[in-house]
Amino acid sequence: MKKKLFALLMALVMVLSLAACGGDKGGDTAQQPADSGSSSDTQQPAEGDSGSDAVSTLPVGYDIETDTNNYGPYYDEWSDMSDEELYEMAQQEVANGAKEITVYATSSKMLKAEEPFEEMYPGLDLVVADLDSDEVLSKAQIENETNNITADVLQTKDVNGEVFHEYYANGVIEPFYPKDICTHIAEENLKYSYPLYSSQAFWYYNTEAFPDGQPIHSWWEIIEKDDAGNQKYALYTKEIGQETAYLSLFASFIINADEMAQSYKDIYGTDLEYTYDASSFAFEVPENNAGVEYLWRFTQAKMTFIGDGDELVLAVHNSTADQPALALASAGKIENREESGYNIDWCINLSPYTALLNTESMFVVQGCDNPAGARLFIRYITGGADCQSGGLKPFTKVGNWPLRDDFVDEKNPAKLPELGARANDLVAIYNIYPDVQDMWMYWLNQ
Repeated sequence: MKKKLFALLMALVMVLSLAACGGDKGGDTAQQPADSGSSSDTQQPAEGDSGSDAVSTLPVGYDIETDTNNYGPYYDEWSDMSDEELYEMAQQEVANGAKEITVYATSSKMLKAEEPFEEMYPGLDLVVADLDSDEVLSKAQIENETNNITADVLQTKDVNGEVFHEYYANGVIEPFYPKDICTHIAEENLKYSYPLYSSQAFWYYNTEAFPDGQPIHSWWEIIEKDDAGNQKYALYTKEIGQETAYLSLFASFIINADEMAQSYKDIYGTDLEYTYDASSFAFEVPENNAGVEYLWRFTQAKMTFIGDGDELVLAVHNSTADQPALALASAGKIENREESGYNIDWCINLSPYTALLNTESMFVVQGCDNPAGARLFIRYITGGADCQSGGLKPFTKVGNWPLRDDFVDEKNPAKLPELGARANDLVAIYNIYPDVQDMWMYWLNQ
């Protein structure tokens, strides 16, 4: 991953703030799905056919750093196809020699889709490989480079732009946006990929210590000190510098520095004072950036790093009003409230925003043997046309939020729009992520 000078950050943010999602998709240079020998009455889109203004992969000559208005959703002929059409084409792929539809997944819950999918679509064989995220991407990369492609579908998460820039933009994987389903998903959540579901992390507080509700409403209050100069809250978290999702969140504060500065003023009634020293870094750090100031102050706070999420929320449960604690942990750890009787709850709607959505996404492997079968499975696993396919069932749990507006969420104690999270800007974060990581590690050790 290349390192970008922070001197370029401000210009990039200006471009991103002006760029509109969607726009002209450059259909004249699009790579269209290849023909797999389907029957004549259900012809698969042919090579070079440009029957749509949108494209299914990034166009030839596309500059991912400057063409900020040319992201998803991308709609092509695949996008308009029904389950019935894709099923017929998938059966033809099998008749032409294609074998099982292979899914590389980062969630073991994907294994539960094998039998129901095969029962719904007789004649198709689904095989799921349960891998970690690095394996999913590295295997797909090697298969692409050696032209020995096994996978048809990838399920993975992108929180710092690595997947989008280094796999999607380079043609290892390609998007599939079923148009009928996408009408039920906010466009901001379709910009970089087609989502399966999203998760997020929360700061947890002790409900017994704070019976009137969460004690903080801003990220600045997390690191607040009392009149004697002592830190108000004991802080527990995983080591943020080793957690890509958490570090990406801190990077987003730098990108959204104006919002961080306004949040400070809203809480304390005065303008933020900048105290960080940017002279120690080999790259240029922006002056008077509220996100950088927050990063500096947070690294200087007293923190206890714990790798296990259950232990993080246990530390909050064991805290008291006299010695209050906050812990940053995944949303799903709220289940300890019912299962173990912990006095814990989420801090929601923090200013300027609570968290970034960490989205698990579905991709088609470029050059796969089952392009129709792959897309049929992606439709199935994300609920199908009417959200009744059953594909989402294994992923329906506390801490997971499918992004469809027609999905009935009976597991989570709050609906996603009520929590104050926002979609991730993967391009902006990708460009500053390495520098933010360097700043974190350097300041943490001071």
